[in-house]
Amino acid sequence: MDDERLLRLAYGSAHVRWGDAFGGMESACMAAEARLREGAERNESGFGWLCLPYADQEECRAVSRWLASFDAVVQIGIGGSALGTFMLAGALLHPFHNELPREKRGGPRLYVADNVDPGGLQAIWDVIDPAETVFVVASKSGSTAETMANFLWFYERLRNRLGEEAALARILVLTDPEKGTLRSFVSETRCRTLPVPPSVGGRFSVLSCVGLAAAEAVGIDTESLLAGARAMDARIVGASGLADNPSWILAALHVLAFRDGRNMAVFMPYADGLRDFSEWFAQLWGESLGKANLGSTPVRALGAIDQHSQLQLYMSGPDDKLYTLVDVERHRPGLAIPAGGAESLAPLAYLAGKDFGEMLRVEARATASALVKAGRPLLWLQIPVLDAYRLGALIFLFEHVTACAGFLLGIDPFDQPGVEQGKRYIYGLMGRNGFEDETTQVERHEAIMMSRMWM
Repeated sequence: MDDERLLRLAYGSAHVRWGDAFGGMESACMAAEARLREGAERNESGFGWLCLPYADQEECRAVSRWLASFDAVVQIGIGGSALGTFMLAGALLHPFHNELPREKRGGPRLYVADNVDPGGLQAIWDVIDPAETVFVVASKSGSTAETMANFLWFYERLRNRLGEEAALARILVLTDPEKGTLRSFVSETRCRTLPVPPSVGGRFSVLSCVGLAAAEAVGIDTESLLAGARAMDARIVGASGLADNPSWILAALHVLAFRDGRNMAVFMPYADGLRDFSEWFAQLWGESLGKANLGSTPVRALGAIDQHSQLQLYMSGPDDKLYTLVDVERHRPGLAIPAGGAESLAPLAYLAGKDFGEMLRVEARATASALVKAGRPLLWLQIPVLDAYRLGALIFLFEHVTACAGFLLGIDPFDQPGVEQGKRYIYGLMGRNGFEDETTQVERHEAIMMSRMWM
């Protein structure tokens, strides 16, 4: 660990716009904090993520050691049961982890089966040896249609290739400890299992076995990850007030931006390793806050790539966004830009000897300055280095920001009524008993949609 510092947060650009209103948010933030701590203390549904950094991980680590004995791990899940794994791997593993030889990657190859696209499923099966692969199916409810369909597909092929006993010896189930289809499957087959805490929702589950079991197996330092989360929790709890609390600052300014007509939240890290963090954040933010005609739409961007695809819109398009840029002080490895040598390349001499990481930081500073000059509200987050400790801190911070923003908006940040409606329609269309009315509704809606079709 390079040092103990978690991050820096600059918010002057946004504060200039909402300074007076910002100061008035402190009492609401205090009430939101009290509600969060009370819910966690009572183990209420949805609040359990606050306790995850402090949970005993011995059982999970023992299972991870078993997972690590295989050549490949396939995690089967969707939403929070997949995006968290993508995010951890993208930030902390070699970008081409699966292509490295075993001695260099230090653990199994890792694949995530999230969508029900048949091409993606077949592609995973094509590159694994079933006898040397373990399958981790993650669904707290045990009824998520996409996850269960993918599980059934892999389970059937395992049974056909290896037989029932060997197939079950290569399955780990992550689900509710007491109820659900997958819990019944575990009771029937006696396959390996880890419990998903009932008080933890899917999009908040990355610091549970849902994210940690596979992460530990493939070589991610999960103890440092959890230590970073604990350090961020201590930073939030120990803050002296609104202006000293990174979560309250971010939550309050996002809510003020929304109330001021900025219904989009752009998250733009300047590090390839945080590309999947943006995807994870988008689900966390959108599914938690998009209710009752409230909430802001998360927009994923990546510096410096999206300077060449989105910055024109950000600078000169509608002023309806709040921007969060994430800067990494020290990128690894250090790579210098060469001089070139050819006379025709002389105009590029200003680049010679500069470090690529330095250039990426310059790109971030330039974008921030351009946005401030254009009068666009900006939040600036800076971390010393992208490692497990800082990533754990970022995860906990944005979980807390999201929950706090929900209470500031007066909504429940832990339910997902819109998602549940879509699930009911899927059940009906796929022929599940008891959902016939949903099929009728879909057919009626489709008739309305298709009543005016141009071909």
